[in-house]
Amino acid sequence: MTNIQWTEQTWNPTTGCDRISDGCLNCYALSMAKRLKGMGQAKYQNDGDPRTSGPGFALTTHLDVLTEPLRWKKPRKVFVNSMSDLFHARVPRKFLAQVFAVMAATPQHTYQILTKRPERAARILTDLCTCGAGHPPGEHFRSSMEWAATSHSPNYVPGLEHGIYHRSRWPLPNVWIGTSIESAAYARRADALSNTPAAIRFISAEPLIGPIPNLDLSDIDWLIIGGESGPGARPLQIDWVEDLLTNAAETATAPFVKQLGSVWARDWTVNGKTVAAHGDTKAGNPDHWPAHLRVREYPQQAAADA
Repeated sequence: MTNIQWTEQTWNPTTGCDRISDGCLNCYALSMAKRLKGMGQAKYQNDGDPRTSGPGFALTTHLDVLTEPLRWKKPRKVFVNSMSDLFHARVPRKFLAQVFAVMAATPQHTYQILTKRPERAARILTDLCTCGAGHPPGEHFRSSMEWAATSHSPNYVPGLEHGIYHRSRWPLPNVWIGTSIESAAYARRADALSNTPAAIRFISAEPLIGPIPNLDLSDIDWLIIGGESGPGARPLQIDWVEDLLTNAAETATAPFVKQLGSVWARDWTVNGKTVAAHGDTKAGNPDHWPAHLRVREYPQQAAADA
């Protein structure tokens, strides 16, 4: 289980990552990996490059974790790689195909993938044909998924049944793909996400460390908004949240305000009481927010499935 408000379960077939942008400065997963390494957790014994990663946080694939969702009978929303980035450059393409094959074989679950590398996601999942046979986008990757469900294949994932290619639509209807955008400097990630095949496309504006006036939400189904929390948290301007909510309303994008961080740059009044601009407990509790910020919606497909 997990305490992340917008999901129900985490699944980490890979662990570890490397900082690539400003939002990674106070990465919670990097700090957690260091603690887990000290506790002797087997998944966190490989150290990453100290310039971009850290103790226990080298990108590592875990074949033994691939089959976990096959044992979950009750449908659930699953955050894929809360401790990594599935589309990191060092995640092999064949391993990605194995992950997607497991997701295709468990349609009762909804998988939520969040990446800071949507360009690679778009490139791999569209997988434009280069063999000269004129295959449609994604066909080669889907064939790799089928190979992962074929028992005599060296890439076989135990427990998968042959026929995933023919049983599954493309893009997989139970897979949401999102990207993290922390400020205007990274709004371009939304363009790459728009070119990525997914049942639901979403953006996580968390940690929100600057305004994003240039964010194009026209092809985006869901927008998560959150400030930065924990030691060294950078302040959140409430205006940034309000501007994103206006943008979402204009594009019919479902907004989900997750939390407001540890430090915000404007006091407000709720039920006659002033809420000061510091305080972790109030940041995560919508009861202490102005009413117009208490918005936690899911995209239309999720609402229809509920």
